[in-house]
Order: sequence, then C-alpha cells, then structure tokens
Amino acid sequence: MSDIALGEKAVSDIAASDIVETIPSALIILDRNLNITSANRAFYQTFRTSSSETEGCHIYELGNRQWDIPALRTLLESVIPHRASVEGFEVEHDFPTIGRRTMLVNARKIFRPGNHEGSILLAIEDVSEERAARAESKRNWQLTQSIVDTIRDPLVVLEQDMTIVTASKAFFTIFGITEEEARGLRFSELGQHQWDVPALRHLMEKVLPENKPIESFEIEDNFPGLGRRVFNLNARKIFQAGNHVTRMLLVFEDITDRKQRERDALSLTNEISHRIKNNLQVIVGLIAYEARSTALPCVQGYSAMQARIGAIAQLYDLISQSSRGETIAMDAYLREIAKTMSASLLGHTSGIKIEVKAEALDIDPDRAVPFGLLVNELATNAIKHAFPGGTGRVVLSVGQVDDQIELTVADDGVGMKDKDLAKIPEKRGSDYVAIFVRQLGGTIAPSELEETGTIVRIRFPFLLVPPGGSERIAA
Repeated sequence: MSDIALGEKAVSDIAASDIVETIPSALIILDRNLNITSANRAFYQTFRTSSSETEGCHIYELGNRQWDIPALRTLLESVIPHRASVEGFEVEHDFPTIGRRTMLVNARKIFRPGNHEGSILLAIEDVSEERAARAESKRNWQLTQSIVDTIRDPLVVLEQDMTIVTASKAFFTIFGITEEEARGLRFSELGQHQWDVPALRHLMEKVLPENKPIESFEIEDNFPGLGRRVFNLNARKIFQAGNHVTRMLLVFEDITDRKQRERDALSLTNEISHRIKNNLQVIVGLIAYEARSTALPCVQGYSAMQARIGAIAQLYDLISQSSRGETIAMDAYLREIAKTMSASLLGHTSGIKIEVKAEALDIDPDRAVPFGLLVNELATNAIKHAFPGGTGRVVLSVGQVDDQIELTVADDGVGMKDKDLAKIPEKRGSDYVAIFVRQLGGTIAPSELEETGTIVRIRFPFLLVPPGGSERIAA
C-alpha cells in the first residue's frame, strides 16, 4: 500500500473514531462469534462498565450475564444471520447496574477490507423515559376518558383546526355517531351542518388564539334523530404543561326541556296578563260611562280614576305582548300611558299635548305598577294646574344617571310661586306621589322652577335589566 493510501486510511480511521465517540447512542461491535471487539464511550457510561471488562468478552457473559436476554438472542442468532440490518428492535430487561430499562436496538452487518466474515454493529438507545412518559400519558388519557365518559352532558375535544380528537360516550350517543366516524371530522360537519353557525364559528375562533371562553352560547335547530333541540355551548382552551399542543374542550348542555318550561310559563303569564288587561279595560269603560251621567264636580275624580286604572291596564297589555316576560320596556310603557291619558283626560280637541322622550331601559314588573301610577299622577297634576289657558306641553322622560334611573315630568305651563321644591308634587294635588316614590325605593330630586314651567325629577335605584341582558344588575 502506498504512503498516500496509508495516510488516507489513517485520516479515515481518526474521523470514524471521532464520530463513534460523539454519537450519544451506545455502540458495540461484535465479531461472528458474538464477542465484543469494541465499544464507544456512551456504551460504557450507560451500562457502567469499562473497556477492560468489555472488549473480548462474549456478549452473553458481559457483566454477570445481564445481556443474556432471550429477545437479544433472537435478534443475534435468528434475525441477523438472514438480514443485513434490523431497525427498532425493542428489548426490555432488568439490568443489575441500572435497573429495569427499555432499549431500542438497531443492528447492521459491517465488512472491513480483508475481513470477509464481517462484524455486527449494534446501536443501543435507552428509551426507558420516553416509554415511561408514553405509558403515563396513556394512563392519564384513560383516566381522563373515564371521567369524561361519566359526565352526562356531551363534550368533545377539538384540535386547532376544529377537527374532533375525542368525545364522551354521551356525545356519541346523542348525535348517533361512532368514535371512528367522529375522529378527524370537523365540528361544523356534524349532523347536517347544524353547528356551522357564523356567530358560533366567530366565537370559537377566539377561544384558542385569544383564550376567550364561550359561555352559554345558545343554539336551536332540528337535529337528525333528536328532533327540535336547544343546546347551551361552553368552550375552554385546554393544554398540558410541557406540551405545546393546544386544544379546545366544548361542552353541550341540552336545555330543551327547561326552555320549553320557560316558554310555557311565559305563555301563561301573557295569557293571564291579557285577561287582566281586558278586565281592567271593562272597568275603565264602566267608569267612563258613570262619568257621563254624574255631577260636574265629580267628573274630574272619575277621570283621574280612569287614568290610573288605564295606566295599570296598559302595563298588563305590554306584558301580554312581551316576549321577554321578566321585564317591561319603559319607553313603550310611557308611550302607552301618554296615549291613555290623552284619551281619558284631554280628548281630541285639547290644546295640551303629552310627549315622551325615553332611553331604552327596562323595569321589572313588580315596580312597573308604582312607576306607571307615579307617571300618571305627576302628569295629571301638570295637566290640572299648569295650563289655565288650556294649551301647553307635558314631556315624560326617563334615563340613566350614574347607577340610578331618573324620571322627569316637565311642563311649559305657568310655573309655581312656591319655592319649597321638596313638596312640589304634594302641592300639585296628590299625596299618592310620595307613596309611589317610596314603593320604588326612590327620592324626589331637586326640581327646577322655570319662568314658564316646572320640572319634577324622581330618582330610584337601577335594579333593572339592560336590553338583551339576562342578569339583574344590583344598585
């Protein structure tokens, strides 16, 4: 062999040696008799042995015969003779020096120049921790799945692209699909695409990137095999510590029966309110009939009574028409009161007009009665005392001031000489005002006496439900 060839061989041997010593996997080379001819540093460190104890030793006699493993014998004596290489052969064994370990063995026949018998290169990778973590993850998953399957409400776990990872038994049962059919299916493709709702899709797209949970998103539709159902949806982002995979947990609550009970109760409330309204209207008609044949001094009293009962009748009319049941729109209520008062107290030929300027606020039915009667009383007082000339304007207003509701009854009449503002309502002819204010839990705010009119303000706590809301707001 030339000097150049010898030099190249030396460089090649040095490079190969460096590579072998750098590789983190344990490497050993066996001759055809399964004697160890060499090993790398990773092998000695992993199995806590030395080169003097290893090289020249038969593989099965290494240490105290810890490598005399049936699985390894099968690999070396049955598999390797017939194959040039073996990938991912798993060996699990109790090693005296390092305990129970799982080793992944790759084997390959190697041949060197001048050696026709060849050798066996074994690369041994300790995958014990990986296998233990996988087993622990599997146990945790099985435990989680067991917990999930005991929950009555259907729930499903989704990937970031909204495909189904897994679901509870209740989910598969209620939607009539199998686990195999569901896995990998996009959530929007379930059933007949009932869940492909733009508003829901928009919310779900915010759960993962923005970590915004979905709370009680209501959806109603016809579902195959279920019929007409109503579901509440709640969603949360879920993740595991040390795992960058993020998923979504979606829980379904079937509220069909509850919604039906609510609708039945609302329907009954509306029906009863409608009947009460009709009965009150009959009473209003009877009062109007009596007023036509009574003495003139009594007519005003009959008209006032007619307006008060009419205000209550309009409340029940609004309740019977309302789809909410729990609240009354104050702006609509004021308009109905104004209409009733115009008809009962003013008539079509009167020069006095009643106007309404109100914000879109709601009031609970329990307080709507004293509220309506209070409005009626204040407006009646203005009509009776503010316009001796028979013409003018009364404005009914309601709005929010901080955490209170402010009712304002203003007129552009003659005004009042008395500056005792706290007693203006009583001075204007009705002790009922104080009673109704007290029932609302309110106070008579400072009023304003104009040159040509009077403004009376009543404030009471904002124990109201905002439009579209479902939770009562505390004062």
